[in-house]
Amino acid sequence: MSDVKKFDYKLLMLTTLIISGCSIIYEVLISAVSSFLVGDSIKQFSITIGLYMSAMGLGSYLSKHIKRRLFDWFVSVEIGVGILGGISTLVLFLSNIYIESYELIMYIEIILIGTLVGLEIPLLTRIIEDNTKNLRITLSTIFSFDYIGGLIGSIAFPLFLLPKFGYFTTAFLVGALNIIVSLIIIYRYSEYIDNIRSFKLVSIIILILMLCGTIFSDNIAKSIEGRLYRDKVILSEQTKYQNIVLTKHKDDLRLFINGNIQFSASDEYRYHETLVHIPMNVAKNAKKVLILGGGDGLALREILKYPKVEKVTLVDLDKEMVKLGKTNRHIVKLNENSLSSSKLRIVNDDAFKFIENSKEVYDVIIVDLPDPNNESLNKLYTNVFYRLCGNSLASTGAMAIQSTSPYYAKEAYWCINKTLEEEGFNVIPYHVEVPTFGDWGFQLVTKYPINIKNIKVGIETRFLNDESIDRLFKFSKDEIVIKGSLSTNTLVKPHLLKYYLDAVNVWR
Repeated sequence: MSDVKKFDYKLLMLTTLIISGCSIIYEVLISAVSSFLVGDSIKQFSITIGLYMSAMGLGSYLSKHIKRRLFDWFVSVEIGVGILGGISTLVLFLSNIYIESYELIMYIEIILIGTLVGLEIPLLTRIIEDNTKNLRITLSTIFSFDYIGGLIGSIAFPLFLLPKFGYFTTAFLVGALNIIVSLIIIYRYSEYIDNIRSFKLVSIIILILMLCGTIFSDNIAKSIEGRLYRDKVILSEQTKYQNIVLTKHKDDLRLFINGNIQFSASDEYRYHETLVHIPMNVAKNAKKVLILGGGDGLALREILKYPKVEKVTLVDLDKEMVKLGKTNRHIVKLNENSLSSSKLRIVNDDAFKFIENSKEVYDVIIVDLPDPNNESLNKLYTNVFYRLCGNSLASTGAMAIQSTSPYYAKEAYWCINKTLEEEGFNVIPYHVEVPTFGDWGFQLVTKYPINIKNIKVGIETRFLNDESIDRLFKFSKDEIVIKGSLSTNTLVKPHLLKYYLDAVNVWR
């Protein structure tokens, strides 16, 4: 009899490991999905973690009212967690599409899953303690396995589950794990369970549904994405760093990263010509060029129009994005196969880390990074980052920086301008109307004074000409803020992130 109890003890410890890993994955999964759908990752992760932990505390408190049939209750909890966790991603995406109060649904989901998860460890502790009669060993062991399981789950999600399977498959797979735990308990501890047949039937049915969800998750994702995007989705890929979606309607190809549009083939040339040709014609010797971001190859396409360019270094964190820009026939047609140029060196690295360690000096630097909508991207708009860029910029060189919209996010736009000025650069703001985006802004940065009236475009373009350049540097009243009211963006005080997210909330 003692051998059986020892075996039971080990099996329940394994159960603790699994359910703890599942619990952490649900927590970060809900946070990640909410960040993707709503933005402001700091807020989403903070609220999810806080609410989830509070709900777990509520579940632990409620467990004191469960005084008998502990195995029945534990199996019921696992089935409940498996169902709610397995469909959690689907519920969140559908809520974002069809319900105005997305946050309310998210909060309810967090509370329900967190409360059930909070019941798990107290129930297991009491089950094991009843068999071992040693509370000290039970608590120390079960919490050890609980923490280890949490570590495994927190590592598995970003490094394996999300990049390999995406949001939907991950949720269904982890939900299936909870149901498998319930089946292990049902079959191994059947003598302790009263409603054995009902639990078997329900668990098997739910497990089949979760496995079907896993198998057909790509179809589910495509159906959901078809409602999220206006045009037909022709490619959807979850990389290690981001979600990439391509849509197409007639000749209009659009790229979305984490739900945010990056370009439309119908008007991207207005953006990229303005971003590239201004600094290329300001720099006195534009032979060596650095592009930070721009993995789609569109900015590079414009740079390669200059025969004098000898070397271009393109730094993009996501090698899958660059691979897409080199191999996808739609993008290759748009970027004119620029990413296969013999003049190009591609570096897959974080832009901050690259520029921090760079020993080279460049004649032109193009900073074509996504908007600062999270803390990771915000660091690429800080005074320290711009200082590092300045260290790599030739004394006669020029730098252009994508800077969001001076109309839709004017505080963010002018915060970038002020941050650059306070680093001692000569900074001239400019902007262009891009129909897909609206009014979009840039910063022209040099280490010496320049006269914008001397800027001439000497290469073939679709939009930019000498007559239109002067208009780029003029702003209307409703696009200007008093910079004295703004704060500089730093690593330790990410003021830009607040300015940007406030603007997003106004225009959402």
